[in-house]
Amino acid sequence: MISLKNIQTEIDTGFLYQVLADNEADENVAKVFQQMSEIEHGHALAFMQKNNLDISKFPPPSNRAKILKLIGKVFGYDYVLGVLLDTEKSMSSSVLNARQKSNSAISISDTVHVTILKNILNKNSNVSGSNLARFEKRHRSVGGNALRAAVLGGNDGLVSNFSLVMGIAGATNGQKEVLLTGLAGLLAGALSMALGEWISVKSSQELYENQMQLEMDELETNPEGEEKELALIYITKGIPEEQARAMAKEIISNKDHAHEILIKEELGINPEDLKGSAIEAALASFLLFAIGAIIPVIPFFFLSGMTAVIISTVLSALGLFLIGSIITLFTGKSVWFSGLRQVLFGLAAAAITFGIGKLIGVSIGG
Repeated sequence: MISLKNIQTEIDTGFLYQVLADNEADENVAKVFQQMSEIEHGHALAFMQKNNLDISKFPPPSNRAKILKLIGKVFGYDYVLGVLLDTEKSMSSSVLNARQKSNSAISISDTVHVTILKNILNKNSNVSGSNLARFEKRHRSVGGNALRAAVLGGNDGLVSNFSLVMGIAGATNGQKEVLLTGLAGLLAGALSMALGEWISVKSSQELYENQMQLEMDELETNPEGEEKELALIYITKGIPEEQARAMAKEIISNKDHAHEILIKEELGINPEDLKGSAIEAALASFLLFAIGAIIPVIPFFFLSGMTAVIISTVLSALGLFLIGSIITLFTGKSVWFSGLRQVLFGLAAAAITFGIGKLIGVSIGG
């Protein structure tokens, strides 16, 4: 028995693949997305028929799918593709878990669905190499896109500073002490996040640049060896040996082009990945953490005592619920479930630090 939730997921996935098709500049890639949309639509119809549902009353896409379409319009449709692949993987995992619990046989269709798009792209000879590379980059970075990072960065700032503020509020009940600590926590956390992001991006770039320079040195000193390596790479991809060696020989004849191909084929490095700014990444991390961290501090600019604590708790709970709701764009869970879970965990952490603060305050005061 297929759940109504899974049927809605198929409907939403088909809708979003159609959105990708409608907004894809490359006609061949657009055709691939169109095929995926038709596949998902067909799944939804089949599931409805299996559950004896009236297919003439085909449900519309959910609000979640419509919000993702809007996000794609604002931030770019690669984000939508990333979320779609997350959804596909999540559905495959759910089916496998259900089969394991019921001791039923595993079907190849349970896990193959997530690779359909990649296979269609790879088998379509009209799809350019640059678009295949673009898809591979998005496929590898699923779960790591900027929108997800923004949500998690704001969540880190809110939860950590909310807990810190509550701990100091429990210990002192003083407005100035809490305000000073909250602002210090905001700056310390945001600066730490920014520095960590800067080091991460910069270190990756330096590692890639070093590997690329080493590859250039090898190409200049031993082009015959690099030609053999490139030919072997093509042979292992299934290209006939004679054709692979001819391709490698032609590529090596142009040193700059050969270097570009070698760093992609041998090292798996996409030069586009080196164009990201470490400073921009650091500033983004600082800003996102600070936005979340300032929420629990706001009441203490104007109030003190339990009044400020209560208002800070309410504002933080609303922020946590909003973050939990946004996370459902990636998980497909219920807004209420995800939002309330986020609130529960955040309030529990704050309550613990508030209680510890009270104990410390009483101990010092006594």
